[in-house]
Amino acid sequence: MTYVDGFVLLVPKKNMAAYTKMSRLAGKVWKEYGALDYRECVGDDLNVPFGRSFIKLAKPKPGEVVVFSYILYKSRAQRDKVNAKVMKDPRIAKSCDPKNMPFDVKRMSMGGFKTFVSF
Repeated sequence: MTYVDGFVLLVPKKNMAAYTKMSRLAGKVWKEYGALDYRECVGDDLNVPFGRSFIKLAKPKPGEVVVFSYILYKSRAQRDKVNAKVMKDPRIAKSCDPKNMPFDVKRMSMGGFKTFVSF
């Protein structure tokens, strides 16, 4: 079964252009090293009447949007190999300066997930 790295983060609306630029580069790099899919999705319909909405979960401040993203891999082993290469890529290092990120890294949630249903 495939493996997914998933992310939820908050991006100030004023930084969406910078975040989009960074994401396009990241997606290109991840795909070059073997990721099957790379998606960045901005919240659109988040005030749901059931469960715990992303708004309640992420607690965006005024002027922030919720971004959900994921990267799809063949397996966890393949993910580990891809990520090792990505983290050594100078394009990623250059675009991920902790002092100049378009979002607050401390408020980002992330994790690796085993796929158990797939169509």
